[in-house]
Amino acid sequence: MLRLASFSVALAASPVAACDIALLLAVDVSGSIDPQEYRIQMDGLATGLRDGVVVEALIKAEAAVALMQWTGTRRQQVSVPWARVRNAQDAEALALAVEAMPRAWSKYSTAIGDALWRGADLMEKAPECRRQVVDVSGDGISNEGIAPAEGRGRLAAMGVTVNALVIETDEADLTGYFWENVITGAGAFVVTANGFEDYPARIRQKLIREVAEQFAGSP
Repeated sequence: MLRLASFSVALAASPVAACDIALLLAVDVSGSIDPQEYRIQMDGLATGLRDGVVVEALIKAEAAVALMQWTGTRRQQVSVPWARVRNAQDAEALALAVEAMPRAWSKYSTAIGDALWRGADLMEKAPECRRQVVDVSGDGISNEGIAPAEGRGRLAAMGVTVNALVIETDEADLTGYFWENVITGAGAFVVTANGFEDYPARIRQKLIREVAEQFAGSP
């Protein structure tokens, strides 16, 4: 926790600079995810944030990144507050914060709509950036709280893009469900991981697509 606190203080003291993307990583920690699967997600995400292509893109974009854990209604926690990535040290500090992050909950339902609504609250407080993106990962359909369309609609009205990483386990066409009910915005997309073992490779793919490819195409 000391490492996370020091990281946040250092970032708060940093001067404001141009930012291409504010990226909120919204990670599902509902009861369907066991401790090993949670560890795969966090380690995979940390590894993705250390990938050379991703690090270079985050620095070039002077990106702002935050991480929120989410599960059931009224259960969303900002575990890594908004952090600017301006150099390799910032990128490594972000990866370390994700790697060391304790799990907030382990036995509640899946409230995707509530997670999106809380994501909108966080995007309103994000650093000023050219693009705002919410990156939602999940392994099941919404079964509690407000409808995903309600949270998605609020984000769409704000001009925020919502992308998704779907972890297919035993849910029939979960990828299709996220395409129809969760993502929004120009160029929004879903990446599918075929089980948790496939998650690390897919999160790297997703980060590159969100940051590196989009930044390369920006004016």
